[in-house]
Amino acid sequence: MAHGPLIGAARRWAQIPVVARIAVVYVSARLVTTGLLLLAASLSTPLSRFGADAGLVDFVLGWDAQWYWSVAEYGYPGELPLTESGEVAENTWAFMPVYAYAAKALGLLFGSWGAGALLVSLVAGFLACLALHRLLRDRIGASAAMWAVVFFAAGPLGALFQVGYAETLFLLFLFLALDAVARRRFWLLYLLVPVMAFTRPGILAFALYLGLYGILRWVRRREDPLPVREIVHIVALGALATATGFGWQVIAGLVTGDAGAYLATELAWRRNWVSGGASGFVPFDGWIQAAQFWFGQWGMPPWWGLIALIVLVAAFGVALLRSRHVRALGADLRLWSLSYALYLLAVFFPQSSTFRLLIPLSPLWGAIAVPRSRPWRLGVLAAVLLGQWLWIYHVYALGNTFWQVP
Repeated sequence: MAHGPLIGAARRWAQIPVVARIAVVYVSARLVTTGLLLLAASLSTPLSRFGADAGLVDFVLGWDAQWYWSVAEYGYPGELPLTESGEVAENTWAFMPVYAYAAKALGLLFGSWGAGALLVSLVAGFLACLALHRLLRDRIGASAAMWAVVFFAAGPLGALFQVGYAETLFLLFLFLALDAVARRRFWLLYLLVPVMAFTRPGILAFALYLGLYGILRWVRRREDPLPVREIVHIVALGALATATGFGWQVIAGLVTGDAGAYLATELAWRRNWVSGGASGFVPFDGWIQAAQFWFGQWGMPPWWGLIALIVLVAAFGVALLRSRHVRALGADLRLWSLSYALYLLAVFFPQSSTFRLLIPLSPLWGAIAVPRSRPWRLGVLAAVLLGQWLWIYHVYALGNTFWQVP
């Protein structure tokens, strides 16, 4: 008899329209995040980047949000700023324009760029939840897809839904693009790819994904026919994603007169981590450097870091290939996960922002949600909420050292 009320509540919940259910999940998650941010503000000290009197507005406008605000207010420098030693300094060329100017446009209606940024992140986050559910529903079932949305909305990076970062807007475009590929509505990608390219770095990973997807479709063409028109779309879109992926580098070079302006700007951040900085960009070198750097920082032999890196990459590859829960997502989403992981390995220097840089792998929440065990799902929810608090506490309440940058 004890199960009767629970079954009745579950049935009533299932009868609510999907959009309304996701809205309840999303609003609940944002209320939890707001509470955690308020708690972090109360624990902020004079040693924190935000000071002892921190508030929610400070968090919304903190860290990289300041760079996006600078883009919106002042644009991009025509001449690269230099450090005292003559090296390229950190500057706004590292930040794409779509989010910055979208927040500015909305901010004109609500009185400030910060208000616009908050609204863009919140609305894009909700729409991203809808898009994620649509992307996963036919693959893993409606219940698991809803739980994936719960984990996504309440996850360790939940604060990104309500601060001035471009992640949620990029995720909205990404989920729509992945869904368009799955449903073979390729015409949508001609709109989405350029916008993605100038919202946040990552479109080159999507170009790789389209290439791998095209190969997969060719291999399976006997059981899954591949019309000529789809071949044309896949090739054209792959070329478009590649061109726009390098487009920002070209624009930065033309405006500043320095062909290497964008890469030099990105490498400016790496100097904060690597002694002597980086003389130039070498694909995959960042992870090799970082593996040795971090293990040295932790008092262990640096070569242990290389072994750990190999184990980590191998474990991820095995999970994509062998895990039945990951396989349930479909070959295309596994190809996206592989493509984005390879992209990060090629271009990124792992540091405190690593967790944020992993967020385009969010479709993998579907694999976490596949097991139907209620204790498992509630346990995952508890774990991600704990992770969210730890992340908020360290990057907002304590955020003042090199490893506390979101």
